[in-house]
Amino acid sequence: MSTEASPLRNGGPAWVKSSYSAGNGGDCVEVAATPSSVRVRDSKRPDGPVLTVGPDQWAAFVRMSARG
Repeated sequence: MSTEASPLRNGGPAWVKSSYSAGNGGDCVEVAATPSSVRVRDSKRPDGPVLTVGPDQWAAFVRMSARG
């Protein structure tokens, strides 16, 4: 898997979308990490709601997802 970062907007974090994301409008999320949080959003609605979690919670989610 590779990632592609979108440009910074208004000085905000760089959003990253997985290469597993289809370019044809399929379902996908983007992730942006800051020192204190990880943000997740729908790539089709970049101005929509954002889920914010702590780095430890994100790491636990990734570990559990990899077991899957």
